[in-house]
Amino acid sequence: MLTPPRTVVRRDGGLYALERALQRRGFRHVAGADEAGRGACAGPLVAAAAVLPEGRRGEIDELADSKLLTPAARERVYDEVVARALAYAVVVIPADEVDARGLHVCNLAAMRRALALLTTRPEYVLTDGFGVDGLDVPGLAVWKGDRVAACVAAASVLAKVTRDRIMVELDERYPGYGFAEHKGYITPEHSAALRERGPCREHRFSYVNVATVSGRDGRPPRSRRPAAGSPEEALFGVPDEAFADGPDEPMERSGAPGGTVGVALGEQPRPPAPVGEDVVMEGGVR
Repeated sequence: MLTPPRTVVRRDGGLYALERALQRRGFRHVAGADEAGRGACAGPLVAAAAVLPEGRRGEIDELADSKLLTPAARERVYDEVVARALAYAVVVIPADEVDARGLHVCNLAAMRRALALLTTRPEYVLTDGFGVDGLDVPGLAVWKGDRVAACVAAASVLAKVTRDRIMVELDERYPGYGFAEHKGYITPEHSAALRERGPCREHRFSYVNVATVSGRDGRPPRSRRPAAGSPEEALFGVPDEAFADGPDEPMERSGAPGGTVGVALGEQPRPPAPVGEDVVMEGGVR
């Protein structure tokens, strides 16, 4: 029995080379999945998946790893991905669910859910950095996938823009922390606000820095945030009504055409790497 020849993808082949190679092998619909907010200690974890069309229609100007794009460029690319993608989906996991289930578990579950929500069923899946189990199609974990695979880069933009918009909204609801600027990552300004004000409901209480300033560093790492009206609530420097809404539910969005890093207890941060605009917020170095 003859074995098929190996497919070689050159490092200098460009952002679309890997998908094109898979498509030549018969995998027409290649999905990419990525997340945003893994390193933040406040706000949700957001995962996205996208399937780009074959050929020129799937080639999007300025498409790149979301961390290498300016905010204005990300918004332009986001609009193009939404307009051109055969299918896309975004899943939002709130901070209290990250505390309850753990960061890595939520990360994998969010990407798995985003892939399941795609209206065009993928025939192959590319993920950024680590594999996602439980899929019924073949897949490949690609180191720095958002820089070498177009569909992963598209997913990274969807996740990043969605999360940034949420953090801007949270800045209005919880003023004083600077969420609109640092998006929940541990900048010096955010650390100073945490020390001064204590954490709000949107912080991740399972993270070392949040647990320390909240006085819960001696508790089990996934202790739930204080209930509304409880004596502990006075520790956090926020009004009663901030805790009165009950737990947030994960949001799912799908569609088709038309500094230091905060680390959860028991988790290890990703190796830092030089990046663009979000260099300090996402663990890079200038």
